[in-house]
Amino acid sequence: MPQHSTKRRVQHSAREMFDLVADVEKYPRFVPLCEDLRVKKREERDGKTVILADMTVAYAVFRDTFTSRVTLDPNNLGISVEYVTGPFSSLVNRWLFIPASETSCDVEFFIAWQMKSRAIGLVAGAVFERAFLKFSSAFEARADFVYNRRHLAEAPPN
Repeated sequence: MPQHSTKRRVQHSAREMFDLVADVEKYPRFVPLCEDLRVKKREERDGKTVILADMTVAYAVFRDTFTSRVTLDPNNLGISVEYVTGPFSSLVNRWLFIPASETSCDVEFFIAWQMKSRAIGLVAGAVFERAFLKFSSAFEARADFVYNRRHLAEAPPN
């Protein structure tokens, strides 16, 4: 099963990064291949938020929607994603945000996937792999944009 993991230090707090990744509705704005994302259900369970969401991914002639269960654990600054239905036979994704200072953190990202169809896996597999390799950097770039713009807006006028 193909998989990818990274650990990188970013210049944003663990809480900021957790909040950014937890804001799944905004993924179509910046996540590679994500064309649409719709939350079907959101509920609170034991201090965690569990979201059932449909994500539509598209590249060239390939377009498909899959459903996943996203568990947001704000107390432990972790997010896990479990595959429910769609073109994959398996998809697992985990994020962990480890504070390094008040303004930086280590972001641990893991994803493993397997397509149901061997033919689609051969055709789309390389595209998915390239996109998944860009996920953590896409979120870091989004954080730079969102939080740096916010800090500029909060700065007192000269």
